[in-house]
Amino acid sequence: MPFHNKVDMKPSNITIGKIFLIVSVVFLTNRTNAQSGKEAIRAGVESKKFVFHAQTALPTSGRSRQLTADYDLRLFSDSLVSNLPFYGRAYSVPYGSGDGGFNFTSTKFEYTATPGKKKGWDITIKPKDVNDFREFSLSLSDNGYGTLQVFSNNRQPISFTGYITEIK
Repeated sequence: MPFHNKVDMKPSNITIGKIFLIVSVVFLTNRTNAQSGKEAIRAGVESKKFVFHAQTALPTSGRSRQLTADYDLRLFSDSLVSNLPFYGRAYSVPYGSGDGGFNFTSTKFEYTATPGKKKGWDITIKPKDVNDFREFSLSLSDNGYGTLQVFSNNRQPISFTGYITEIK
């Protein structure tokens, strides 16, 4: 009679149970964090308090550029601070403006946020106290990623991709 060494190849129920528990905890934690992140994004949009962090510039003409510096658009309930670069054609630029970007602070602006596609928002911001500037148009997903289009009176439009964070 040949010798058979019986080795139980089934994993123990305890090991399967532990793996299932760990996977469940990780899944629920990620889901809870995503939900709380989406709530923070919603709260920022509704309270008009958020920062759009620009990651890529997409000029009307020319190639896209990955942005390595901290360029952003900060919205507080009573003010708007723009620190964004410009790449493209300017039809006329005021004398003495050396940097060529969209760098200004506005305290008089219109803000409109409407529900957008796929549970996101379409946000329009129109500064009323800044010369040579028309509006920001932000299409935002519910997870905080979006595209910001910048419209000026004397420059080509430019777009930025990036994400928002809530200001506390």
